[in-house]
Amino acid sequence: MSAAFDVLRRVTTATITTMLLKKGIRHCWIKGALPLIEGGQRLVGPAFTLRFVPVREDLATPESWGKPISTRAAIEAMPEGCIAVADAMGVTTAGIFGDILVMRMARRNVTALVTDGVIRDKAGCLKANMPIFCQGTAAPASVNGLTFVGWNEPIACGGCAIFPGDVIVADDDGAVVIPKDLVDFVASEGEEHERYETWVVSEVERGVPLPGLYPPNDEAKARYAAWKAGKT
Repeated sequence: MSAAFDVLRRVTTATITTMLLKKGIRHCWIKGALPLIEGGQRLVGPAFTLRFVPVREDLATPESWGKPISTRAAIEAMPEGCIAVADAMGVTTAGIFGDILVMRMARRNVTALVTDGVIRDKAGCLKANMPIFCQGTAAPASVNGLTFVGWNEPIACGGCAIFPGDVIVADDDGAVVIPKDLVDFVASEGEEHERYETWVVSEVERGVPLPGLYPPNDEAKARYAAWKAGKT
């Protein structure tokens, strides 16, 4: 799958949503998971899922952080290169991870953290130099509003169903999930779509009107084919 990942690093999340639409998939953009800091490179990795449920006061306590089922234990199970995807139920009043946890994830070579929730200890998280896609920040800890219940199982995050092994692509437009069985399709179709849009931009820049160009009619397809042949 590494070859597909290399291609996907050149394909925008906007294009990926269009390719998935061809397969009837509309819920692939993770609502709320926006870059904490913009301007980074496009990231690709297999999803490692984490799941929170509403707060249960008898279970969501500071003592729970030391239990076998905890965010600390989940981090130690994360494989190198994964993208951690946390279902925080869209809660924005409790930070699911702080600077120390994010630093540990970075040391384990986790590619990024994606969540529909928020983080805490922003300054320290930024020092860890690991990309984070979230709804922002909140000072209270996760146990103030959520209960952590497990990892590496199907989750709902930002309106998307995400299964372990699905592929996450994240850039300045946010994060999208590609079902694992569609990764090769999205990579090949997406690369060609990006190539065509590069040509369309050059046509628009020289004053060509959009009707018949985007989407293309037969005449535009012929001119594009000639342009592409000249590039190979």
